[in-house]
Amino acid sequence: MNPTPNSNDWLFEITPKNKFFSLNLREVWRYRDLLFLFVKRDVITVYKQTVLGPIWYLVQPLLTAVTFTIIFNNVAGINTGKIPSFLFNLGGISVWNYFTSCLTGTSDTFKSNASIFGKVYFPRIITPISIVISNLIKFGIQFFIFIIFYLYYLWAGFDLSLNPAVLFFPLLVLIMGILGLGIGMIISSMVTKYRDFSYLVGFGISLLMYLSAVMYPMELISQKLPKYGWLVEYNPLAYVIQTARYMLLNTGSISLLGLTYTFFVTIAVFFIGLLAFNKTEKSFIDTV
Repeated sequence: MNPTPNSNDWLFEITPKNKFFSLNLREVWRYRDLLFLFVKRDVITVYKQTVLGPIWYLVQPLLTAVTFTIIFNNVAGINTGKIPSFLFNLGGISVWNYFTSCLTGTSDTFKSNASIFGKVYFPRIITPISIVISNLIKFGIQFFIFIIFYLYYLWAGFDLSLNPAVLFFPLLVLIMGILGLGIGMIISSMVTKYRDFSYLVGFGISLLMYLSAVMYPMELISQKLPKYGWLVEYNPLAYVIQTARYMLLNTGSISLLGLTYTFFVTIAVFFIGLLAFNKTEKSFIDTV
């Protein structure tokens, strides 16, 4: 007779999760091939049956930048200094789009993947992480367009320059991704019980964009509407957009206090989102 196998005889062991803050990076790394497949799926299937395909990655920020330039700069008269208004808007939109893509993609994790989650085991956190990674490809395409227009305006004689702090720009993108991931996991956990939140995401993102200094300098809101300036000053996304412009266009200023505040808010939101995500994945299949 064969002896009864113990835990040391198994290659993998699946056990109930008891820890709230369980990211389990070792298990995520073990399933890295699945993570790659999810990233590939997210990139290919989004525009698989569209006419323009990935070109939509380019059309959306360009049309938005043109619209913002006409309405906010030409009609409303918002001054962007020596920086061309179109380039000013395109830079902010490119960074903002990465955040919104991460947020909207992860906010529907449980609902859109219920059929997969109910059939096979794998670390559920892989799904939202794959969305954040796949959106980096989209961001890279849009950022490449920004570089093209940057070089064009530089060739046209505009006084443009990069700030040396641009070396830390990848860290800024990382903060945007983690913040979008954290908020998305919180919303995804709430959507399993309260479907109304899925309808509020689009409206909330549109409203948040106006409070994140995407289409105007951050200090302008304090000058024009001092009573409501605090809405922007307490918004961590506004500091990310402002810092991105400072790095890429060498305009405006950088607030170390604001960035510190943004960093701690990002970490707090991520862990709250991870807590909600880990708690929801244990019982969501009964409510979705």
